Amino acid sequence: MIRILCLFLCLAAPVRAETVTVFAAASLKGPLDQAAEAWQAASGHDVQVAYAGSPTLARQIRQGAPADLAILAHPRWMEWLADQGVAGAAEAVPFLSNRLVLIAPGEASAAPLTPETVATLLGPDDRFAIALTDAVPAGIYGRASLEALGLWDSVSDRLLEMENVRAALALVARGEAPLGLVYATDALAEPAVSVVAELPVDSHPAIVYPLAVLAETEAADAFAAYLTGDGRVSFDDAGFLRPGADDL
Repeated sequence: MIRILCLFLCLAAPVRAETVTVFAAASLKGPLDQAAEAWQAASGHDVQVAYAGSPTLARQIRQGAPADLAILAHPRWMEWLADQGVAGAAEAVPFLSNRLVLIAPGEASAAPLTPETVATLLGPDDRFAIALTDAVPAGIYGRASLEALGLWDSVSDRLLEMENVRAALALVARGEAPLGLVYATDALAEPAVSVVAELPVDSHPAIVYPLAVLAETEAADAFAAYLTGDGRVSFDDAGFLRPGADDL
């Protein structure tokens, strides 16, 4: 009887809650927090999210930071992790996509994408806010687009490069820069800025956020499955797009 009772108690015991640690691109804050909160309530597990620029996150993961999931904003950094031998990085899947926009503080009108427009919006001593153009995905995509559109020479010597795209957004929102380049989802989330122009999607490489499970735990796998399934609604509502099957 005692053995039977012990077996019953073991079977009836609740599953031990686990904590899933996610390293995520700064531009995902908001919808990812919402998705994590919903999944926590349904699963009983905890989610902790560290947000930063993708190169910062990739380097921290490479140095041994305990990330169970990684969602970066450019395949380049996920490929780098795979090359460094980080488990799970080579199995990354395309998760989200986005668009690029030019923004201005307050209520600004739409304008054509020309050097003259840029010159009008940028005063003689003003700076152009953008994420780091040689490392941060929004900056990499942004530079490619500006070059393709013939706008790079108008801003290249006036850049105010930031460590992540949300920092560039904040500069424009505070009026510290009269013009900036961010993701469309960033502009949508910040009421203090207006979209001046949307950059054509064919002016830069496809924007892809790869997702990789880096730790083989049931909770990490379950949260990844939720994000790529029912949890997508949070990102859809925030304006994110779904990448093509061949984008990664």
